[in-house]
Amino acid sequence: MANNFKKVEVKDGARVELHDMLGLTGAEISVNTLPAGASVPFVHAHKQNEEIYAILEGEGKAVIDGETIPLAVGDWLRVAPAAKRRFFAGESAAIKYICIQVKANSLENYTASDAVLD
Repeated sequence: MANNFKKVEVKDGARVELHDMLGLTGAEISVNTLPAGASVPFVHAHKQNEEIYAILEGEGKAVIDGETIPLAVGDWLRVAPAAKRRFFAGESAAIKYICIQVKANSLENYTASDAVLD
């Protein structure tokens, strides 16, 4: 029988990329932690991939195309490929977030339209 799933355990770390760990074929997912007062050390954009961020713990901010967006637990943020972005932890609080990268405009079906009932 083919193995139609893969489970991994993610340990704490500054950045864990799940692409290779899970054998992903349509997305990149990373789990990221920035300590209080720290930031991603560069500004970046993408050629094709939009990013979706989910804030799991702490607080911080994102600077996207020069605009500052406060971030807190429970926030979700979508960033278009061309947007220039950089992420920061709060001055007194670390931030932990998931980043999901997918090719922009590639979603053809979702939940109800892609499901096959057994």
